[in-house]
Amino acid sequence: MNDHSEGPVGAEAGEARRFWGGLGLPGLVDVHTHFMPERVMRKVWDYFDALGPLTGGLDWPITYRHEEDRRTELLREFGVRAFTAMLYPHKPGMARWLNSWAVDFARRTPDCLHTATLYPEPGVEAYVREAVEAGARVFKAHVQVGAYDPADELLDRAWGLLADAGVPVVIHCGSGPAPGKHTGPGPVGQVLARHPRLALIVAHMGMPEYEDFLGLAERHREVRLDTTMAFTDFGEALMPFPRRALPRLAALGDRVLLGSDFPNIPYPYVHQLRALERLDLSEDWLRAVCHDNGARLFGL
Repeated sequence: MNDHSEGPVGAEAGEARRFWGGLGLPGLVDVHTHFMPERVMRKVWDYFDALGPLTGGLDWPITYRHEEDRRTELLREFGVRAFTAMLYPHKPGMARWLNSWAVDFARRTPDCLHTATLYPEPGVEAYVREAVEAGARVFKAHVQVGAYDPADELLDRAWGLLADAGVPVVIHCGSGPAPGKHTGPGPVGQVLARHPRLALIVAHMGMPEYEDFLGLAERHREVRLDTTMAFTDFGEALMPFPRRALPRLAALGDRVLLGSDFPNIPYPYVHQLRALERLDLSEDWLRAVCHDNGARLFGL
């Protein structure tokens, strides 16, 4: 258990607030934060502690290993106006239960964008419809952990439903930090060929296939990318973003969204913000990424 005294936490909150205040923003919109049932979250932390293969075998200390109430309080201290509850199944029969938990979490956490998830299994279209009708505003799909093909026919009608409803999906489909059987741009490209209006937010900028996923965003107006772990010292040491692609990243400034992976990050939250700042892509770009794009997408 990490021991964060009030002094250091307060200092970090102050730094985060100076960051967005200096940009003239009312706060931050973070589309990639994790909240899930406590016993599931603790199993996730145990996996990181054990250096599980999907972490790339990297030492990955959890910086914000706190109880749920403290984690939501910290995001508010940092000035995060809206955040998500990125939760995901790793086997059949789990997604509907997670979605039921997420309904309650969103009800008691008004600054959380009601999040839901899915898995390729019989009945997926029905429970995705239930989640949308219950007010889900964003979905999470984890191709790496779920070890499934996003182009699986079992998901086809669910993707169509989400495209028609205009509900965005944050999808971990890049091959970082460790590749999976169905990671990479190919399977996602197949999904988009069938459902070009599907609003996909590629997690982690598609790490490490950054340029391939930039290409998908350039070809598909409803494809966006989130910044989760990208450009940080940790991410750059593992899978650096190619400097030659920075002009393309700048040009897509209206479709890049702040993501952090809070609480499951091995560094302070504010480091993600400073990592974006040091790209030196302009204050307008930072304002759009850290707040305005997310606020527009979710009607905040």
